[in-house]
Amino acid sequence: MIKFLDLKKINAQFSEEVIAATIRVIESGWYISGNEVTNFEKQLADYIGVKHAIGVANGLDALRLILRAYISMGVMKEGDEILVPANTFIATILAISDCHLIPVLIEPQPDNYNLNISLLERNITPGTKAIMVVHLYGQVCWNEELEDLALKYHLKVIEDNAQAIGAEYTKQIMGEKLETKLKTGSLGDASGFSFYPGKNLGAMGDGGAVTTNDDELATLIRALANYGSSHKYIHEYQGLNSRLDEIQAAILTVKLNYLDIENNHRREIAQYYCKNIKSTNIILPLNSNDSFTAMNHVWHLFVIRCKERDRLQRFLNENGIQTLIHYPTPPHKQGAYAFMNNFSFPVTEQLCKEVLSLPISGVLEMSDAKYIVKIINSFL
Repeated sequence: MIKFLDLKKINAQFSEEVIAATIRVIESGWYISGNEVTNFEKQLADYIGVKHAIGVANGLDALRLILRAYISMGVMKEGDEILVPANTFIATILAISDCHLIPVLIEPQPDNYNLNISLLERNITPGTKAIMVVHLYGQVCWNEELEDLALKYHLKVIEDNAQAIGAEYTKQIMGEKLETKLKTGSLGDASGFSFYPGKNLGAMGDGGAVTTNDDELATLIRALANYGSSHKYIHEYQGLNSRLDEIQAAILTVKLNYLDIENNHRREIAQYYCKNIKSTNIILPLNSNDSFTAMNHVWHLFVIRCKERDRLQRFLNENGIQTLIHYPTPPHKQGAYAFMNNFSFPVTEQLCKEVLSLPISGVLEMSDAKYIVKIINSFL
């Protein structure tokens, strides 16, 4: 069986360094908020190209803390609206509603599954305070129209960068004469990361981070994540306990050194899939750069579409290929959001019926990719 994601094989690549890092932490006698976290935060900030990185417990907390900090700063208040993709993992929506803000769902583009930025302006009201973009499946969701809207309506832009660490956006300067490349996580006012084990940069447990260039926001998030405290036993805010631990930070520091290599291998697999899957029953993902090795995509997931998705999944499983569905039920159809169940988002709902994620990782062998393509091309 070709596993959808072979975490054991992925982590075996770094086992000696990870074991050494873990022993170093154990022998240090310091397990929370120590040198390992400080070192990882600095390396992550340098990699993303921002002033601040704050390690937190998980990706959901990263987004929650950003919103809570903005509320504490008076930038937002309970009942304000946040524009957010309808086509996303539910955690993006949970972060908003948990802070007693209102998620306003926006349909995706049907060809690349990311937020349809052209639909944003018609949904902006006096109560809109931010846009939460999701770089879904690893592809950058950003353009000048988004930047202009945020400026025009004085909106914060928050990135859900749980799936796209290492992806780059090419920004034009002075027309098209100059350009600069910016990493996701540095594009908006603040960004949330997840280091869930299956992510491109995965811990061996839960973990997350916030990145920002805003000094005040960074200081406040750090306090909110530490029981609302900047100084021991002095609590300025009603915070929570959301800290990245020393062992996970040490492991992530090791794996960050290999992230670009892993992402480039994912691009090679994606390119092979897209050049060689020929079945007319399959809709391939569209990369907005029209190049499947472009830096604007890190291929956290390789998601195809098929009108007979469930039959295709069974067929692949029968032939020794494990696949997953990201995601079978959209947030607005979940019991957690029963008040939205009657809402209609036809593009999102259609995608949920058709999407199927193929195996892709930094350790997937090209021979396995060739076998997967062969089996898919024999379907129907």
